[in-house]
Amino acid sequence: MSERRTIGFVGVGVMGNPMSKHLLAKGHEVIVYDRSDTAQRAMVDAGATGAGSALDVADRARVVFTSLPSPAVFTEVMVGAGGLQNGKAVKIAVDLSTVGSRATRHAAAGLLAKGIDLVDAPVSGGAAGARAGTLAVMVAGRPAAVEQVKDLLAVFGKLFMVGPEPGQAQLLKLLNNMLSSTAFAITSEAFVAGIKGGLDPQIMMAAINAGSGRSGASQDKFMKEVLPGTFDFGFPVASVCKDIGLAIEECEALGVPTWVGNTVRQLWNFAGRQDGMQRDMTELVKSIESWSQGKR
Repeated sequence: MSERRTIGFVGVGVMGNPMSKHLLAKGHEVIVYDRSDTAQRAMVDAGATGAGSALDVADRARVVFTSLPSPAVFTEVMVGAGGLQNGKAVKIAVDLSTVGSRATRHAAAGLLAKGIDLVDAPVSGGAAGARAGTLAVMVAGRPAAVEQVKDLLAVFGKLFMVGPEPGQAQLLKLLNNMLSSTAFAITSEAFVAGIKGGLDPQIMMAAINAGSGRSGASQDKFMKEVLPGTFDFGFPVASVCKDIGLAIEECEALGVPTWVGNTVRQLWNFAGRQDGMQRDMTELVKSIESWSQGKR
């Protein structure tokens, strides 16, 4: 086991909970804060130490991880009045969220002005990957800071060293999520068409997964969540809409046209408005099935 360290963790919900538990399992002291009393209490029950605010965490831990739901919340936690930038102990903030390169670069500059490094480390693999410790962790930041937290990040999964500038890992993560949400959308359309055409769902997906149409959506989400009817991947439609919107913004800033990406963004946003933004993303299949029956 590596040397026991005191680590902060702000945001211990669906993703933050299992990731912070991995740090506890390695013998580290973990100080946690979440706006949700329920989420924070679950971690305290698991052996973490509770804090009264994000700033309280930053006053007590040299390294602070964050897993946050939106660019606005991320910015507030990092450089707001009660944010990490004013912490007495923190020297490295490690962000595991998906918030886009613009918010990340802004926060990195604000933190660095206070002598705090921001390591940009968004993760991919969903709640199941977080629980299993098999996430893809995309890492960008100043090499000296990254070196100090590599062993901690490694407990979450496989590391991909993207570059020296915070924001670079955000770009990669958003492009990954744009591909993922697109694959799930088109696979959903094909799946519903196959069912309406009388195909056996098990045989259809087995053939697709053995052929050229296979994807992460067909091999993972459809096999584990759609075919069994569980629809519990752990990622809401709202988060898909946020991420693909941020991805399109990144592409537009780079001058890259997104004909397909924009169409897929419209589909997800329509599904969210029609059937609920908090539904699990795998329930998009239900929406497409409903539309195909003329209920919309």
